[in-house]
Amino acid sequence: MSHANAPLTPEGRRRLCERVDAGRRICHVAAEAGIARQTLGKWYARWLEFGEAGLVDRSSAPGRHPNQTPTEVEDLVEAARRKYKVGPVQLVVRLREDHRLDLPASTISAILTRRGISRLRDLDVAGQDLREPARRYEWAEPGDMVHIDVKKIGRIPDGGGWAVHGRGTDQHRASQRVGCKRPGYVYLHSAVDDHSRLAYTEELTDEKGATAAGFWQRAAEFFADHGITTITRVLTDNGSCYRSRVFNDTLAAVGTRHKYTRPYRPQTNGKVERYQQTLSREWARSQAWESNEHRSSVLPAFVTRYNYTRPHTALGGLPPVSRCPVTNLAV
Repeated sequence: MSHANAPLTPEGRRRLCERVDAGRRICHVAAEAGIARQTLGKWYARWLEFGEAGLVDRSSAPGRHPNQTPTEVEDLVEAARRKYKVGPVQLVVRLREDHRLDLPASTISAILTRRGISRLRDLDVAGQDLREPARRYEWAEPGDMVHIDVKKIGRIPDGGGWAVHGRGTDQHRASQRVGCKRPGYVYLHSAVDDHSRLAYTEELTDEKGATAAGFWQRAAEFFADHGITTITRVLTDNGSCYRSRVFNDTLAAVGTRHKYTRPYRPQTNGKVERYQQTLSREWARSQAWESNEHRSSVLPAFVTRYNYTRPHTALGGLPPVSRCPVTNLAV
């Protein structure tokens, strides 16, 4: 592909070569095109030898790599990669033990990249991808399952943080000095209905059990306002606030079952995890905020837009409220 300042494309080179074929001097044709005579001479030589194929841009990589690792050694690296399924650092040890090869991890990494197996998912095991297939599911009715999670984000100091003033500025350095009171964190508690994707979020000061229980009571009222009066199950991770007695007593009081995700398997709670990505991108990091209160004041508007007007791909381009029993609430 030609660079941005290239005066001619392969088609333009072909036209110049055809002018030379017609009997015109190379120096005259090159001067008219605003290029060096040597450049047109190079293209014309390729035109005579290879035709139009010779006018296509070539790779800048050298044709020979005399210092590249021998093919037979690369074969051993690939075989070890497929056998042990470990990264370059671990392969250093494996190759030394199995073949008495002393290769640095950087060389092994380059070999894996050339062979197209630098990632585990590039390996083929019995015709199957190493990644576990995505198990997509959706409960049949609103309220069958509600996903809950907490996301911790940094508070914004009054006057704005580094996004306003820039990293390394006097204001940014002042906030990093020893003894300076740091802004701290806030905790975004979110609940997402599995079937409708209706979402509810609050910015709270901690992630303790009592705080999570209070959030759930308000979230249940929010869902009830949209016609989801019975919530059968709640799915959370294994965080301490969700294992607390006060949170579980709050669920049990209304007959809601509490289910936990498998440890180290956040994808099990994927709907709320995905919602938090949208929350971060379209609200928390959508602009440079002047203060934490400034950012917090916009959160309700984001949640309203997400539920009422923002198209959702999994819902055929409709917003979550379209799947709720009550859809005529005022926006």
